Amino acid sequence: MRHRVKKKHFDRTKEQRLALYRSLARALIFDERIETTVERAKALRSFIEPLVELAKEGTLHARRQALSRLPDKPAIKKLFEDIAPRFEGRNGGYVRIIKLPYRRRGDGAEMAIIEWVE
Repeated sequence: MRHRVKKKHFDRTKEQRLALYRSLARALIFDERIETTVERAKALRSFIEPLVELAKEGTLHARRQALSRLPDKPAIKKLFEDIAPRFEGRNGGYVRIIKLPYRRRGDGAEMAIIEWVE
């Protein structure tokens, strides 16, 4: 039974799932807009928004916490210096998920674009 299970597992182990989230987060930070499945976009949203909250704090401690969640120094640098200042007056809702009108050809998965709001 799935009682009280909130996150999607994507049929992966914890380490593989974390690697997926980190890879998607890195792509979103550098490309600022990525196309993926709807489920992955929703999972990425819950992974990336706390990182933006840490980046808005801007302290050394927050930077180290962000590096522990996403161990990629260039990505964290861009997140703290370029992306976080855009959201100074915003309290959450940093990414937008736009469902696409087509499905993936191979398996029919719903596709979406995830991008920064501003």
